[in-house]
Amino acid sequence: MARVANSSNDYRYERKFSVSGLSKFEVELLVKLHPAMFSEIYYQRYVNNIYFDAPNMMHYFDNIDGLNNRMKIRIRWYGDLFGVIENPILELKNKKGLLGKKESFPLAPFSMNASIQRKTIEEIFRRSEIPDALKLELICLQPTLLNRYCRKYFQSADRNYRITIDSDVEFYLINCQNNTFLHKSADSENTIVELKYGPDKDQNVARITNYFLFRMTKSSKYVNGIERLHLW
Repeated sequence: MARVANSSNDYRYERKFSVSGLSKFEVELLVKLHPAMFSEIYYQRYVNNIYFDAPNMMHYFDNIDGLNNRMKIRIRWYGDLFGVIENPILELKNKKGLLGKKESFPLAPFSMNASIQRKTIEEIFRRSEIPDALKLELICLQPTLLNRYCRKYFQSADRNYRITIDSDVEFYLINCQNNTFLHKSADSENTIVELKYGPDKDQNVARITNYFLFRMTKSSKYVNGIERLHLW
């Protein structure tokens, strides 16, 4: 996939923790009691994503194989999962080890329902103001996963570190046609904590991570969803 430059292309560290054995309320309490004085900075909201991959599932296998350079491509929106989606965003997520960045492009509104098909999504791309070269590459991909989760946002008192807490993750089967969204898998046992910060703050990150009772783990909602629904 060719790179498309935009104004949001700075890399940052993204460290994930998949937490089991604690409720999401206990996880949130640990974050709020942290000596770095994390406080909530945004309202809680649902995040929805349609993920795309090559016909050979290249992006999935790149993640499984632990490649240093890998990518995720998704349409993201907030709020209700189904209905008229007014402000969808195309996101190209680039990863280099623990460093990640997003390239974002606004998309034309669309209706998310059982009639959505690959040709519907291709029409969304055509109607959107994104580079023509990128449109051509997107049309070669296929939708592989629909997911949603509840997200809360926190920031340290010095504003150097941000944490998101994701819970109540749901995965839905989506394919190129005939979607009913009746095939669903829910993960109510695990809570995903992600710590995000700039490259210049990595030398002090131990004072953040050492406080937690949990340790960093490899965790990808895309990979987890694919494996739960056996899409390949």
